[in-house]
Amino acid sequence: MTASPIPRRILHTGQAIVDIVMQIPALPPLGGDVYATATKITAGGGFNVMAAAARDGGDVVYLGVVGDGPFARVVTDALTSEGVAVPNDPVAGIDTGFSVAMVDGSAERTFVTSLGAEGRLDAAHLRAVPVRGGDVVYVTGYSLLHERNRAALTAWLPTVPADAVVVFDPSPMIGSIPDAAWHLMAERATLWSLNAREARLAAERFGDRPGDPSALTVGLAARVAGTVVLRDGSAGVWISGAEATHIPGHPVHAVDSNGAGDAHTGVLAAALAAGAPLADAVRRANVAAAIAVTRLGPATSPTAAEIEAALSA
Repeated sequence: MTASPIPRRILHTGQAIVDIVMQIPALPPLGGDVYATATKITAGGGFNVMAAAARDGGDVVYLGVVGDGPFARVVTDALTSEGVAVPNDPVAGIDTGFSVAMVDGSAERTFVTSLGAEGRLDAAHLRAVPVRGGDVVYVTGYSLLHERNRAALTAWLPTVPADAVVVFDPSPMIGSIPDAAWHLMAERATLWSLNAREARLAAERFGDRPGDPSALTVGLAARVAGTVVLRDGSAGVWISGAEATHIPGHPVHAVDSNGAGDAHTGVLAAALAAGAPLADAVRRANVAAAIAVTRLGPATSPTAAEIEAALSA
């Protein structure tokens, strides 16, 4: 009798926080005030990637930490509803952090973020679940901006099995990641998932001159040990190789691009954990991102059934 293969998991090492989203006509003047026309309080941050992976059938584990308070309950309830495992105990006496997002009449977003328990990560939290070969380990650049979280991650990552897939999402803060952590990710990440703006900033950081998306993908891949997956909006995705391979996007009528990158990266991670070849995983992620932008809100990634239906069509 042949033994069943051990399922591969998506291990998320980032930060799940609360988003307080307020729609406003315009930012008030200094010292002023303005009434919000609508307000929404929801789980956000790293939650969006985990929700996307879980909805596509991924076995997702949150290796980060939550706090002890009302915002922590928002996050833990949301993770539970998506079937995400949370092995670490809450940090007593400290609530989960939150981000206030003010969205004005032109759809411009302004953020103010308060750090909470998610900034108290240590290596023991990351070791709560031993990493198996073939697991997908997700690392976000936001984690590398927190001094304590960065220290935990940079000590733990070298101990991760070589056959685990480390997916690195540098984040819009790519230019602020300290050099030591940046070089560690360049050496260890199996796959870089980033958008065109982030790729240009990465190229400049490596001392290269940014080019078109195809050239950016090839040039960046020459600087890092892993494969580069460059998201070029509705135009699709470029995958590094001797020459960049283009996987077209799916044309849709977009109503909200917020969360498209999270949907793409989460579904990409789930597909890789399921054993899909990279090109097939990217096609699946392209469909997920396309569906996500037709819906309002950040955590709008579709279910596996919706992705399959779109791929069949």
